[in-house]
Amino acid sequence: MIHTGKEPIRKLFQDTIRDKLQQILQLQKKGKIAWFHFQWRTKVDDPANLYFDVVFTTDSDDPDDFLPEYCIDTEKIVIDKSIGGIDEELLVGEDIKEAWRIIGEQSEFIVNMVCSHKGNVEIPPSQIAQFIHFFMNPMGYDRNSLFFPKAHPDTIESVISQPIFQMTAILGGELLRF
Repeated sequence: MIHTGKEPIRKLFQDTIRDKLQQILQLQKKGKIAWFHFQWRTKVDDPANLYFDVVFTTDSDDPDDFLPEYCIDTEKIVIDKSIGGIDEELLVGEDIKEAWRIIGEQSEFIVNMVCSHKGNVEIPPSQIAQFIHFFMNPMGYDRNSLFFPKAHPDTIESVISQPIFQMTAILGGELLRF
């Protein structure tokens, strides 16, 4: 887990992605981890603070050897056999591993999207919504996407009030979570 602070402030989340989760993406590019996903949450023993929960796969027996020092509570976990809201019967081969792979690519996209923006500014919800629109439009969901014109910033704020990061991975049936 990666500690982010006490309040779910978008700029704090974006800075944590730039400063810390980008390093996790670099570990993947270097081959230290094969796959990762992240989402924010509280810890049972520390409900007053927020953390990024990062799930990843690796061939290493001791990932603490290469993880940055801000990563805490590393433990081996067993992967979930399903993803809420994903119908694995619709997937080629009906294999949930394919859904985990795609979801991991979403985490990579989020890190790359945040890091492509200037670090001294908060990326507004309308900017994020526009990127989401470009996911939805090619699938024919243009009118159902989260895109709203600039004339309705209050509507955008209410729809995207907190980041949505939900993913996991599979490699040899075991995962590590920190």
